[in-house]
Amino acid sequence: MTEIRDAAQASTLVSTLDLLRTRRSVPPMLLDAPGPTAEELDGWLAIAARVPDHGKLAPWRFLVIEGEARERVGAIIERTFLADFPEADDKRRAQERQRLTHAPVVVGVVSRAGPHVKIPEWEQVLSAGAVCMNLVVAANAAGYATAWLTEWFAYDRRVLDALGLDPAERIAGFIHIGRAKEVPSDRPRPDLAQIVTRL
Repeated sequence: MTEIRDAAQASTLVSTLDLLRTRRSVPPMLLDAPGPTAEELDGWLAIAARVPDHGKLAPWRFLVIEGEARERVGAIIERTFLADFPEADDKRRAQERQRLTHAPVVVGVVSRAGPHVKIPEWEQVLSAGAVCMNLVVAANAAGYATAWLTEWFAYDRRVLDALGLDPAERIAGFIHIGRAKEVPSDRPRPDLAQIVTRL
């Protein structure tokens, strides 16, 4: 029985390492339906929340944007863009309006990092980044493709206010999730010799 369990663990380890070794982002324009079921997504959100979290603050939360909500949020993005660039042509307006409509599901990860008597704010910010990566890995492990993006509207207070973020909250990322219509070729990765220092 121990041998069977050890073999299963070894198989899981290989699969996990293979996933991490080969995972790459797929641009939202190349993502398509079907998206995850509600049950799948809830499972991934639970996985995403299992990150290092000094002080158990949960300094992050989720915005699930799917179905018609993608168009509603897109309209907010377009209106905000047009307030600054009223001369934008129809093509550019459509581009802004459709920012979140390519993938069937987009999850906004909201960072709630802030001053704390014991927990450095930087650690809280890093925890939100870990949430994004856990969600990306979970969705990819289930056979979906993802893109972790921000774009200009993630930093525009008018859009954040319209999405219901508190003044101190920020977007750590929008995770676009869907089925890959095609997977782009891999990009060059960092040379370990240039980024590793052994002390």
